[in-house]
Amino acid sequence: MTRDVSVGSVHSADGTVIGYRSVGTGPGLLIVPGTLAMAADFDGLAAALADRFTVHTIERRGRGTSGPQGDRYGVEVEAADIEAVRAATGARFAFGHSFGAFLTLEAALRGSAFERMALYEPGVSIDGSVPMDWAPESRRLLDAGKPAEAFLTFVRGMNPETSGKAPRWLLRLILRLAIRKPERLQKHALLAGSIREHAEAASRDNDFPKYARLDAPVLLMAGKGVENTGAGRAAVRLEDVLVDSELVRYPRLDHFGPEKDPATIGAAIASFCLDRSV
Repeated sequence: MTRDVSVGSVHSADGTVIGYRSVGTGPGLLIVPGTLAMAADFDGLAAALADRFTVHTIERRGRGTSGPQGDRYGVEVEAADIEAVRAATGARFAFGHSFGAFLTLEAALRGSAFERMALYEPGVSIDGSVPMDWAPESRRLLDAGKPAEAFLTFVRGMNPETSGKAPRWLLRLILRLAIRKPERLQKHALLAGSIREHAEAASRDNDFPKYARLDAPVLLMAGKGVENTGAGRAAVRLEDVLVDSELVRYPRLDHFGPEKDPATIGAAIASFCLDRSV
């Protein structure tokens, strides 16, 4: 059954307008997308959850109907954005993907009262797993009006053990074939803001033991890159730190599992949030 998506907005603590998309019926669940993503990219996951939850997908600042990142951009303002939407919607549960999962943890540390959190490959920097050595060249290429090459630099730099090993010419071809043009253009447009986002995660390298202060149950999820990607390994390390957590692996899915297979990930989120066996 197709459900209508409604669009709402709130003002965050600094006055910035933060939009969100809502669909479904039931207890509130907040989706926090990762970097280079917009709220609509998670419509499939929201639809998979809509028969059991009222799903609210935040449009993170710097994109869509939300205001700009702003001069004082940082984790603190993103956490405040999450709290503003949580308070406005009454969402009891949260799902975060990648950088959005990192922000979900940070919001919880600052008092966002989520009863349960599901996190897919959190973008938490552990032992340098969020590198930034690619960023200067990516910025230079953006300034030179070459967003496709800037994005290519980002993809190689963030995944040195996988895509980083491919020659630029080959990876350029793979990206053109694997990512539709509208999606590529979206990523190009969000890349400048993404550099700021990654810098926030990288600046907190190895401070992840602080998450031991969280007592809410957490479902950690990881795809096939659990051994050779920073985000995959972060999920494993976080299981040892979070006091009430479990890790589920999806060997057939990659880092974008929630967008590519929303039915599987949605079922796991629903079972966990409703306190059933994953």
